[in-house]
Amino acid sequence: MANLAADMQARFKDLFPDLMGMELDEVTPDKVVAHMTVRKDLCTIGDNLHGGAIMAFADTLGAVAAILNMPQGARTTTIESKTNFIGGAAAGTRVTGESVAVHKGRTTVVCQTTIRSEAGKLVALVTQTQLVMVS
Repeated sequence: MANLAADMQARFKDLFPDLMGMELDEVTPDKVVAHMTVRKDLCTIGDNLHGGAIMAFADTLGAVAAILNMPQGARTTTIESKTNFIGGAAAGTRVTGESVAVHKGRTTVVCQTTIRSEAGKLVALVTQTQLVMVS
């Protein structure tokens, strides 16, 4: 599965996940894990990871999980996302996200993503629904 992570990482080149510094660690149809360094340019004035950066990180993880659970040639887009912000992640630290597809349907994939600080504390819990579009 290391090749799957490398292949997906290569697809991110020069796209938003690459710009944020997202690095895929584990990519399987059952679980997608990545990490990201909390850079100052991704933070709020208070030097904590910005909520929008958290949501973008989680959205990307969920999209990857959806892609791995769709028919060949299908496309996906997020149609719903809900984020509970639980704690902060300070500039200079690292966050880890883990996304699990909890529903793998014909027309939708629902993913639950947890974002944790490098100390293991919960930063956010995200549930998103991905539409499966078959041509």
